[in-house]
Amino acid sequence: MTKKQDTKLIDEARAWLAADPDADTRRHLGQQLRQLDDPTLREDALAQLRSQFSGFLEFGTAGLRGKTGPGPSRMNRVVVGAAAAGIGLWLNDNGHAGGKVLIGYDARWKSDEFARESAEILSGQGFEVLLTSEPTPTPLVAFGVRHNECVAGIVVTASHNPPQDNGYKVYLGDGSQIIPPTDSEIAAHIENFPPETVAALDRVDTYQMVGEELLAAYTAHAATLVPAEAPRDVVWVHTAMHGVGSKTMRDVAAAAGFSAGIEVSEQAEPDADFPTVAFPNPEEKGAIDLALALAESSDADVVIANDPDADRCAVASRVDGSWRMLTGDELGALLGDAIISSGAPGVLANSVVSSTLLAKIAQAAGREHVTTLTGFKWIGRVPDMAFGYEEAIGYCCDPRSVPDKDGLTAALTVLRLVAELKAAGKTLEDRLNEIAATHGLHATSQLSVRVDNISEIADAMARLRANPPKELLGEPVTYRDLLEGGAGLPPTDGVELTGESIHVVTRPSGTEPKLKCYLEVVLSPTDSSAGTAARTMATALLAGLREEMAQALGV
Repeated sequence: MTKKQDTKLIDEARAWLAADPDADTRRHLGQQLRQLDDPTLREDALAQLRSQFSGFLEFGTAGLRGKTGPGPSRMNRVVVGAAAAGIGLWLNDNGHAGGKVLIGYDARWKSDEFARESAEILSGQGFEVLLTSEPTPTPLVAFGVRHNECVAGIVVTASHNPPQDNGYKVYLGDGSQIIPPTDSEIAAHIENFPPETVAALDRVDTYQMVGEELLAAYTAHAATLVPAEAPRDVVWVHTAMHGVGSKTMRDVAAAAGFSAGIEVSEQAEPDADFPTVAFPNPEEKGAIDLALALAESSDADVVIANDPDADRCAVASRVDGSWRMLTGDELGALLGDAIISSGAPGVLANSVVSSTLLAKIAQAAGREHVTTLTGFKWIGRVPDMAFGYEEAIGYCCDPRSVPDKDGLTAALTVLRLVAELKAAGKTLEDRLNEIAATHGLHATSQLSVRVDNISEIADAMARLRANPPKELLGEPVTYRDLLEGGAGLPPTDGVELTGESIHVVTRPSGTEPKLKCYLEVVLSPTDSSAGTAARTMATALLAGLREEMAQALGV
């Protein structure tokens, strides 16, 4: 950058410092500005400022998410205040002035402060604000939006992101996540609030606190998902991954008549530092090792893991003689099959990057199935849905109350399924084998490529579109550019390759600088009956498919 650009950057940082109401981020930014006077520290300090002031943190369908810290490119009270004010303006413009807004938050650093800031600003704009009295699972807020007849809901959470991150998730009055063009309309309203105007916003502390009544309503409803006559004998291990799920999971399980889970004590209570995991996502290698060890020593039937805000659910079981976490698609098939077996009416749904197995299970049962774009902002909007899932361990087992992924009712559905199988002398592995013997073994995996320069993703997608493979693993495949839409899907940046026993979808990640390739191979029902040998065969095929797609993408 030029000296003139650096001067402008420093002036912007000083103006931000004057407007920032948070003592912690003021202290951080003040220290950076002082470092500019030290020749040995100046370049590092400038580099940090350039990152922090590289533009306003983008507001999209996922709301806001980013590192905490000072500056418009970080999560802080100034950015959150602008977001809250922008959401309030959008609600006013769309006929929701003065309505109820429910605000919840997780246990990350600053989450409670960001939630109170939002509550005061929205109260100042004339809304009837309900603020949770303690860190709360995201699904309870999605439930509470409908339960309390709110016009919107906000959750301050970064879900399973690294400890230094935080975020801001928005629901509309139907309990669904926002979709285009609502996201861009809210973003345009947020632009009306530069830092100096955020500091001058009216703030009112007359909001209402909600706590036990919301938990009690959610718990009572969740318990109805397990019929009185269903078996309940199951030994289970639970980890909340240092998040906010333990208390609600205990209450929900007890209300539904299940014995208490054996908790991973080191991970049971909220801890914003996430001390036992490098990355608080159950899907990450090593994240559920403590739970697996506890399951082994306690002779458990199943392990259930929630992510830190409890909207995702992961499950581990004994498969092929040892404990392992089921893939998101394996659990999606098990839960979808269980929902169908329960007789629950409605449509089955999953995202385009998920396995094709659920569609086959639904077809065989004479049930309607819908494929959606990636994310629960799309899955949760499927009309008359009975069950929906995405491969990234997100499951919706109670769409009429929570049209979003809900790791708590998903866990309850898992407990019901495991208890029913146990009563019949079976396990989750047995049911997976039965499904494979009927519909074929559907094995899935990913090729995920993180990039330093975002243009590398566009280049790889361009290479794939210009020269798509005509065959994969020796099998002919057909090419479909998802940018063209069709088959019930609106246009999206992705490429689909489909063969008789192969399905591949390649797309840029929506939340990270990654290119993702979702891989699926299908063995015939005859081959699938080999059990362990079939899974070994499928693993080898996936490895070959991953290598061929890496070559096709040039990564």
